[in-house]
Amino acid sequence: MSRVCELTGKGPMTGNNVSHANNKTKRRFLPNLNDVTLQSETLNRGIKLRISASALRSVDHRGGLDAYLMKAKDGELSANALKVKKEILKAQASA
Repeated sequence: MSRVCELTGKGPMTGNNVSHANNKTKRRFLPNLNDVTLQSETLNRGIKLRISASALRSVDHRGGLDAYLMKAKDGELSANALKVKKEILKAQASA
């Protein structure tokens, strides 16, 4: 399982641990990923995603999963999130 947010594309970064003696060793900064089930109002079901805590706050700020996906760029969404976005667009077009 990769350590990449499915909505924002946020992934691991690299940097240094710096000791008191100023010794530097490589380290990784991992994103704060959570497994969540977000409710889609258009599809009337829950969607399981692995997203960062900051993405979860962004989803709440924009007014839900459907609104977030409509504004999100396709390039930063995962394949699973893109599939959900297309389902939502299809459901909105038929309604």
